[in-house]
Amino acid sequence: MAKLVYELNVSLDGYIDHQAFGPVNPVLFRHFIERVRGLTGMVYGRGMYEVMRYWDEEHADWDADRREYAAVWRSQRKWVVSRSLKSVGPNATLVADDAEAVIRGLKAELAGEIEVAGTDLARSLGEPGLIDEYRLYVHPVVVGHGKPFFAGPRPRLRLVASDLIVEDVIRLTYAPA
Repeated sequence: MAKLVYELNVSLDGYIDHQAFGPVNPVLFRHFIERVRGLTGMVYGRGMYEVMRYWDEEHADWDADRREYAAVWRSQRKWVVSRSLKSVGPNATLVADDAEAVIRGLKAELAGEIEVAGTDLARSLGEPGLIDEYRLYVHPVVVGHGKPFFAGPRPRLRLVASDLIVEDVIRLTYAPA
């Protein structure tokens, strides 16, 4: 049975704003390359999928790590939950109806970890208890506004791990209490 993990980079005050985190630390970026490589697949909401489609195309100014991340990201199976999209890119499956049933099926059929990305999608999957872990990569930045990591009701959680990923980014892992 697969584990569904909701994970994103967040500010100290709990907001998602990748532009506010400053330049990407190469060690942290390498961590994410290996993290994506180890996944069984990824489930995206429409908005986050459109952001991540950036990795579908090559960019001349990319260094070797960015090329590697793009290759790893492209190779992963993706499920995109959206009623407005009519099609999705390579290695992706559009989930237009009954996302809860589709995700329950994926969890039952697959092994390993499936990443969930997108705050609204995470809320809709967290409410029926489908998310097994919440992982927050906390950056030392206070944003003060924007899209919060938790978009809806705050689930009761218990801390299961804390890992210093780089000198100023810690990953907090929580499971539903």
